[in-house]
Amino acid sequence: MDEHMMDPNRRAQLRRLGGLLGAAASLSTLGAHSALAAPAADDEANSYDEDSILKAATDFFGSTTEGLARVIEKAFKEQGRPNAYVKGEEVSAALSVGLRYGEGRLQMKAGASAPVFWAGPSIGFDAGANASKVFTLVYHLPKASAIYQRFPGVDGSLYYVGGAGINYQRLKGITLAPIRLGVGLRAGASVGYVHYRREKSINPF
Repeated sequence: MDEHMMDPNRRAQLRRLGGLLGAAASLSTLGAHSALAAPAADDEANSYDEDSILKAATDFFGSTTEGLARVIEKAFKEQGRPNAYVKGEEVSAALSVGLRYGEGRLQMKAGASAPVFWAGPSIGFDAGANASKVFTLVYHLPKASAIYQRFPGVDGSLYYVGGAGINYQRLKGITLAPIRLGVGLRAGASVGYVHYRREKSINPF
């Protein structure tokens, strides 16, 4: 029907309806753009930046070295921003091949926190035993309980510079990157896997 032949009230109703549909379409488009942008903002809000991690690691170890800064820089370059970290201590003993036991606390940027215990085999750079601190960067951890698994070590991932070392353990999209300083490097390269648990256990397997 020709709009000019239409009842004036009917024309007014159609114009108002058209205006409402146009406004709804604009809001829908704006909402779609916001939804697409949200993951990036949430990811940044729920992960740590490099300066925060360097400060936390320096405070934890009690000092900073060029090596510590460089291994953290390397981890950020290769893995991006971690969304959690574990501060802990471990003891290890080896004669070429040995065992490592540790305990610490997981802290997620989103706020969750949980105790963590771990054990696994290690390659020792010398014979003997030692205790050391370990600061572990954690990537793509969906929730705190997801860390309680056996994480295989990544072959050839050990990186050592200036008294600090880092290596990677990966499972199902989650990456753990333990950082050690000084004597802790003696058992710094993992073989097989490291088993992370809710409770302490003497069973390394």
